[in-house]
Amino acid sequence: MFALTGASGQLGRLVIDNLLTKVAPSRVAAAVRRPDKAADLAALGVQVRLADYDRPETLADAFAGVERLLLISSSEVGKRASQHRAVIAAAKRAGVKLIVYTSLLHADASPLGLAGEHKESEAALTASGVPFVILRNGWYTENYAASIAPALAHGAFIGAAADGRISSAARADYAEAAAAVLAGESHAGRIYELAGDTSYTLSDFAAELSRQSGKSIPYKNLTEEDYKAALVGAGLPEIFAALYADSDAGAAKGALFDDGRQLSALIGRPTTPLATVIAATLKK
Repeated sequence: MFALTGASGQLGRLVIDNLLTKVAPSRVAAAVRRPDKAADLAALGVQVRLADYDRPETLADAFAGVERLLLISSSEVGKRASQHRAVIAAAKRAGVKLIVYTSLLHADASPLGLAGEHKESEAALTASGVPFVILRNGWYTENYAASIAPALAHGAFIGAAADGRISSAARADYAEAAAAVLAGESHAGRIYELAGDTSYTLSDFAAELSRQSGKSIPYKNLTEEDYKAALVGAGLPEIFAALYADSDAGAAKGALFDDGRQLSALIGRPTTPLATVIAATLKK
């Protein structure tokens, strides 16, 4: 029996799609905060179970009978570590035999502000005594693709990554890797550093966007503070604007770069090229 937390999120749904190519739907449990929002998963034959990180009493039933659990990191920055500890404790009590956790690229050494809660969560896994696999996911190319529309509207792609190289991959690539590890064998105890095969700078990103759109979209590098202010001005909540600006500043220091190609090794194919994600975004 397999279970996923955060199963109704963008990554979780993609993982389920991949997992259902490997195992029967009846062996998959989607652990979600709002079961009423997961009717499409239930329609696939997946078991939809209530699992609220902030209500530990819901987790016992959510993990009943589960042997392998994918703990997709919470989206609630600042609450992640405590929420993950609650999931790990409940999984241990339920007799889960393997926990697969989505962490952050080079979490143990990363300068990113996002790394702290991931390091705490990895430590909680180690202390639990439950066999685990850590998937240290790099940046999603979609994180930058989300800025394509405003870049086209304003005639510039802005950021604070300077000439830092970014080894991002498509969200679907990370989902495929998670499903492969969850349903595979001989992964327990492994820590995977997952990133795209080919790195790029944001200047490269802007150049590819210019080529595909037929418009001149230069990359404009800002300070971390000015980039955060620009994101807030565009309507992004301050906490997320600060995290994106911090991540770009970290990218300038190499925090989003990795050339180990462990992601493509896990999925058995090259990771999705930057140009493919840009093309798909422009078609929307």
